Amino acid sequence: MSAGKTDPMTTRARTAHTADLTPAELHAARALLDAAFDGDFGDEDWDHGLGGMHVLVHDGSGLAAHGAVVMRRVRHRGRWLRVGYVENVAVRADARRTGLGGQVMAELERVVDRAYDLGALSASDDGARLYTSRGWRLWRGQVHALSPRDGVVRLPDEEDSTYVRPALAGPLDPAHELLFDWRDGDVL
Repeated sequence: MSAGKTDPMTTRARTAHTADLTPAELHAARALLDAAFDGDFGDEDWDHGLGGMHVLVHDGSGLAAHGAVVMRRVRHRGRWLRVGYVENVAVRADARRTGLGGQVMAELERVVDRAYDLGALSASDDGARLYTSRGWRLWRGQVHALSPRDGVVRLPDEEDSTYVRPALAGPLDPAHELLFDWRDGDVL
């Protein structure tokens, strides 16, 4: 294997709840995300990925990849659903395109499929390729959020970057909106 490349045979993954991560693991994950998002990753973005399950993939150089899934609520067709919302997925620059993103997603999808009504995430154009290759589908309906100040608000800017993975809920109907719970910072 050439210098700077990660050998998938020498990586090890750990899945753990936020409460079970050491301060050093949390610090390494935050540093990876800060570097991966080139300074476009703030405290609210970090906070969005806490309180759920994390997947950390290590190689000989340290933390190579990370992702998290946290619980959110989404109303669809008059029913509130438990959603495994994927957050904070990143791969260290020198380890990209080696399968580590897929390794992280496989474990996050296992959690989503077994514990939630459906999965959801917001993807960049670059990230969307990974997610669609794994069966995630662009949501073709409207996206709303329940604002504490304004009630139900439409989020049209999120409608071309919201992806879903139906799990226990079965098929979703894009004729009916997804209404997400509110959170500070980027709602999705």
